[in-house]
Amino acid sequence: MAMQTDPETAEARAPLSRERVLRAGVQLADEGGLESLSMRRLAMLLGVEAMSLYHHVRNKRDLLSGMIDAVYAEIEPPTPAGDWRSAIRRTALSFHQVLLRHRWACSLLMAPLDVSPSQLRYMDGILGRLRGAGFSAEMTHHAYHAVDSHIVGFTLWLLPYLALAEQQPDLAERFLRELPLDELPHLIEHIGVHLEPQRPGDVGEFEFGLDLILDGLERARVAPEAGQEQSVPG
Repeated sequence: MAMQTDPETAEARAPLSRERVLRAGVQLADEGGLESLSMRRLAMLLGVEAMSLYHHVRNKRDLLSGMIDAVYAEIEPPTPAGDWRSAIRRTALSFHQVLLRHRWACSLLMAPLDVSPSQLRYMDGILGRLRGAGFSAEMTHHAYHAVDSHIVGFTLWLLPYLALAEQQPDLAERFLRELPLDELPHLIEHIGVHLEPQRPGDVGEFEFGLDLILDGLERARVAPEAGQEQSVPG
């Protein structure tokens, strides 16, 4: 009878490769943030000497660039057919969820790292989908940046709140109790909405903002059909 091999054991016995090194780097960063990532810890996780890593990554910068490439590879690309808005929306939601799974990656998107192959494919896929929908080159430029900045910017804004909520789950309730009701009625109402349980079919803040952007882009896209020129404010 054939013996079953434990997946972790098989992974440990597998030859060291760039893919294994990057996968282990992502694991370390997912578990403890970028501050937990070092070549020494990475080597310990892989069961090798630290110098062995440099056969597969040139340095820490190359490691981080490869890890970002692995993150971009997880994003669902836009489908080439069907409604352009739905395709871009699915990709944007996928990107947002990927960044929530790998919270360390959001800050690295702002770092001066090498542009990775997966990032280039992601960018080209979004740009091509917009061009295929009928946007001009200029409008595609603006549309891409509007969508991309919402994904990354919103996620960067959200992450500290998620971390704080995980550390102090009752923080919002305590904060609400300490606020002067008569002086800040609208802020108190706003926090109260945050504390309400989400109902089936509710659209979250990320999707709400994304839909506003996509709706605006659709109006700009169909404007030439009504005899207007496609234009960009400003």
